[in-house]
Amino acid sequence: MESEHTGHRRNGWTFLTNHARVLIAIARDPGIRLRDIAVDCGLTERTVQAIVTDLQADGYLTRTRDGRRNRYVVAPGARFRHPAEAGHEIAGLLAYLAGPLSTQPTAPTGEVRADQVRAGDVRKDTTDDSEPRAAV
Repeated sequence: MESEHTGHRRNGWTFLTNHARVLIAIARDPGIRLRDIAVDCGLTERTVQAIVTDLQADGYLTRTRDGRRNRYVVAPGARFRHPAEAGHEIAGLLAYLAGPLSTQPTAPTGEVRADQVRAGDVRKDTTDDSEPRAAV
């Protein structure tokens, strides 16, 4: 059965822009190469380079040299550009799609550092009296 959401008339659109995809890729791996972003996002390297330049120019990220590579830092307080979402920080979207933004080293695999857990992330996973665990 075909609904208004699954019809083939408008099947070429997506929820995220290329700029959002590139920013998410960088948030996931701040040392990622533009070549790898291009492959992950289905874009050309030139397009990714232009998008990174846009994101830098508008203050969404900064770039530093790390030897022969670039390292990117996403601006933690950056806000959405469109007036409908301008009051909201992009960090929430990035945390949802890429994981929490952190400038500190990550915990060993399987562990969650206390500073990575936001108040809404703690839930009780069991029905007994054990301690609540962080949602991962």
